[in-house]
Amino acid sequence: MDTDGVQTVSSIEQRRVERDVSNIFTHLRDSRNIAGEGVRLLKEKHLSYLTHGIRHLSSSFDCLDASRPWLCYWIVHSMTLLGRDVTGELSRDVVDFLKRCQSPCGGFGGGPGQLPHLAPTYAAVLALCAIGTEEAYSAIDRPGLQRFLYLCHQNDGSFIMHQDGEVDIRGAYCALVAAMLTNTLTTDLFLATAGWVSSCQTYEGGFSAVPGTEAHGGYTFCGFAAAVLLKATKLVDMRSLMRWICRKQMKLEGGFQGRTNKLVDGCYSFWQGGVFPLIYHTLKERGDTSLDCELWMFNQEALQEYILYCCQSPHGGLIDKPGKMRDFYHTCYCLSGLSVAQHCYGTSNTVTISLDPETVLKPTHPVYNIRMDKVKDAHGYFSELPVPQLVHDSTVS
Repeated sequence: MDTDGVQTVSSIEQRRVERDVSNIFTHLRDSRNIAGEGVRLLKEKHLSYLTHGIRHLSSSFDCLDASRPWLCYWIVHSMTLLGRDVTGELSRDVVDFLKRCQSPCGGFGGGPGQLPHLAPTYAAVLALCAIGTEEAYSAIDRPGLQRFLYLCHQNDGSFIMHQDGEVDIRGAYCALVAAMLTNTLTTDLFLATAGWVSSCQTYEGGFSAVPGTEAHGGYTFCGFAAAVLLKATKLVDMRSLMRWICRKQMKLEGGFQGRTNKLVDGCYSFWQGGVFPLIYHTLKERGDTSLDCELWMFNQEALQEYILYCCQSPHGGLIDKPGKMRDFYHTCYCLSGLSVAQHCYGTSNTVTISLDPETVLKPTHPVYNIRMDKVKDAHGYFSELPVPQLVHDSTVS
């Protein structure tokens, strides 16, 4: 990096990360090339970490008591990307637990008896669709879910996350995913939402939590994915978005940063990387003749190198960056980003830097972030059910 001769806390940290990553690249690339092994995914170790975690969590996870459907989603989705479906007794236990997180008034809370909230609602719906059994699908109270989504919808098109809660762009995306996957969408459920989402695009080109704040990788994914689901990408300044997001891939590390002048982080492998297939297909639908190949607009090999060399814990699980601890959140989004970097959607082509076929993951859906076949199965199941038509109340409890 070029500091222009002025050191700051941020520049010192950036230099440290670049040094750590450079050392890993030099050591592992050289040693594996000499041995003829190449880089590989520690698939069985990751599966062991995930299968243990879904049953047994230490007391250090107490701080995530209000995020338990997220833990289910992160673990189940990661397992399915690695080719291990959640079946049998484990499937039944996860479904039973998520049913207990469901509010009698609709939507899911962060745990049994907790306030319904759009974020764990999104996570629970995705986890149940990733399991993909009839028992999992039927666990969702679709009329209650629709009622909850109506209650979160605001007159300006935005969504509050829960009763008396904050508004941010995650709410619109989470609500759209839940409604689209479960066939609870109605003509008035997302009135004015497209315009509100587009107003969150910043002068930099990314999207912010609410209008007038800083562009951020996670919010950018939520905003653009919401625009895709709403068929409202014409409201997005595509040139500005592409300029911003392409510049978020770090030159040395190969991974993505989430905001301008921030450090690389493995989770943005999906939050930033997952936007590129959506951009590609948006431009393709518009008839852009410059798109002559099924490759994304970032260095897919460089992202794979960052994830496989720098983000794998030798004991299983994936991490933010060298020196960090493994966790289920980063395991999920590093694997999701790796899947995006490997697959060219719409073709059978894959892009991989590994000689080991076990390193190629199952393709994840770039809008929903569960496996492509799981999305297809969920749409097939719920499309056979009628859309609930409710007279909705004015309060959530």
